[in-house]
Amino acid sequence: MIFYPNERMALLIDGANLYATAKSLGFDIDYKRLLKMFRSKGHLIRALYYTALAEDQEYSSIRPLIDWLDYNGYSMVTKPTKEFTDASGRRKIKGNMDIELAVDAMELADHLDHIVIFSGDGDFRSLVEALQYKGKRVSVVSTLQTQPPMVADELRRQADQFIDIADLEKEIGRASSDRSHREITSRRDDIGNEAEFEDDDAVDDPTED
Repeated sequence: MIFYPNERMALLIDGANLYATAKSLGFDIDYKRLLKMFRSKGHLIRALYYTALAEDQEYSSIRPLIDWLDYNGYSMVTKPTKEFTDASGRRKIKGNMDIELAVDAMELADHLDHIVIFSGDGDFRSLVEALQYKGKRVSVVSTLQTQPPMVADELRRQADQFIDIADLEKEIGRASSDRSHREITSRRDDIGNEAEFEDDDAVDDPTED
């Protein structure tokens, strides 16, 4: 990974996509360690985490994770999911956060040198190109270590730097000593994130362009 100590940097995390990527690789992300690692790479201005929430539920299984992130250095960007019925009569839930992430990236760009996007969604290729036209470095974090790969080829090629999250497991993975803590506080979060990704994926495949 190539980072410069004087770079002003922001992390833009597609929560559902990152969860699905880590799950496919078989490890849990320790968000405190993730933040610490990137803070050591440069001048971290913002770490934004994007996720959709079901607004008709008094309690969301992902809420504990959102609250923890919100109090521990992350800026949360959320919106309600939308329910609809497809042509075959199946109930589906849409919670895509691509527009919010793209708008924030463009608005923050003038105050940054380096944008790190945690997603493999090929739809972000145009965003990466637009940021590069503004003179910004853009890194994409996803993985090639799954079948099929979680990152779209055109996104990986467009990025200035591709970081395979599989290579970061030792630095940002949840330590085995934290397993009991994860079982108590994070199992519901994982379930919530998994449902969120599957609902969104039913409409938008994150590796399709």
